[in-house]
Amino acid sequence: MTYSNLLFIYIFLPAALAVYCIVPKKLKNTALLLGSIIFCGFMGFKMMLFIMLYCIANYVAALFIYNIRPKIKFIPMAAAIIFDIVMLVSFRAEYFSYLHGFMKIPEEAFPLGISLFTLSAIGYLIDVYRGDIKADKNFIRFSLFIMMFPRIIMGPVVSYDIFVSILRKRRLNIAEIGAGLTIFIKGLAKKVILADQLFMLYSASMSGGFENISASSAWLGMISYMFCLYFTLSGFSDMGVGLSRCFGYRFPSGFSYPIFSGRIRTFASHWHIQVIHWFRKYITRPLSSMTDVPLLSKLIFAAVWSLAGFWYGFSWGGVLWGFLMGIAIMTENKLRRFKLLRSNGIFYTIPVIMILSVFLALGDISDAFRCLWAMVGGSGILADSMTAYLLRSYAVVLIATVYASTDLFRNTIIRAKNSRLSWTLSFLTPIAMLMLLCICTSLMSYSGKSDILIINL
Repeated sequence: MTYSNLLFIYIFLPAALAVYCIVPKKLKNTALLLGSIIFCGFMGFKMMLFIMLYCIANYVAALFIYNIRPKIKFIPMAAAIIFDIVMLVSFRAEYFSYLHGFMKIPEEAFPLGISLFTLSAIGYLIDVYRGDIKADKNFIRFSLFIMMFPRIIMGPVVSYDIFVSILRKRRLNIAEIGAGLTIFIKGLAKKVILADQLFMLYSASMSGGFENISASSAWLGMISYMFCLYFTLSGFSDMGVGLSRCFGYRFPSGFSYPIFSGRIRTFASHWHIQVIHWFRKYITRPLSSMTDVPLLSKLIFAAVWSLAGFWYGFSWGGVLWGFLMGIAIMTENKLRRFKLLRSNGIFYTIPVIMILSVFLALGDISDAFRCLWAMVGGSGILADSMTAYLLRSYAVVLIATVYASTDLFRNTIIRAKNSRLSWTLSFLTPIAMLMLLCICTSLMSYSGKSDILIINL
């Protein structure tokens, strides 16, 4: 069960929120944890059992790290991190399927959000090892850090001290619930109205095969894939942030309009913000601090981006995507230093981002290069009637996609709130959100959920 599921929206969420509001303040964390366990239970009993054991293993390991002698505390930390990585790789990489067979789990099944809560767990263990924080003895609070259902699918990945601070600043009232539902419905609309339609456009564009596909269709396919990926991930991120707000917790957003960034580095820093920060904090900076050699620092930077790409796609295409992204950022920095990038960066960032997305989309490097060959006209067909047909069919979706990918709408709303239109906006917002919810419900009503996922985190 995901957030874009009618069972979740109309049954689980109201019930969980009602119970959470009714129970005394001292029991709210317990109620939220029980709700999270039930949410994980919808993925299957074995999945629920796995996540609970995962919490216990990391909770106990952190206590060992904190209380053991400094000279040997590296041992439990390394063991716990290896355990977390093995679990992640076992579930996400198809060529590490022994755990699936042992647990008799279908190949396509895995704990939702395992990539993200693995980063959270490893970051917590490292912070305890460094002495930045104390190992928390409160098992309920720690378990919420790992499996809190508004965060489990798409984060955000925040450090444990920030998480605890957010828990302590809980503000539960009607206004917060209303604001949370507004954010949730906006995220749901991103996923159901835009991402799902873009996925169908991507599938239709690439259906002809690389030998017969035109250059225009190949470009349309990659553009629709990149936007689909963005609206899928940012949609789930917004839904998670909105759900957390409903329960009184204010978590940061995971995306900040990255697509039309003026610089590749800006795109990278605005895409999955907390994840990029995690890799920078726990891997790039510690490794870079060990050397003063510029070339080695650059190699470390590219290698960490390769690791991030592997984490993202769990394929050689993902590794190459991350490596090329790191190279692109360093090349851009070098060119800017010599003042060779004076024009608006959007004219080169978008083509670079779309070209690199081929490796992330296809996973297989050979297929990616075949697609790139088609994009430059290697099939001998520059344009065809299929592209024209798809552009006409999806014109409204593409226009809405481009507009929703920018901050124009957000800025318009901010200006309206600061003007005489604020009362009108306050009146129209609930109506607009109700209409969006009805549209999403009608689109999901056939299967009961929006289950098109192009990447599993």
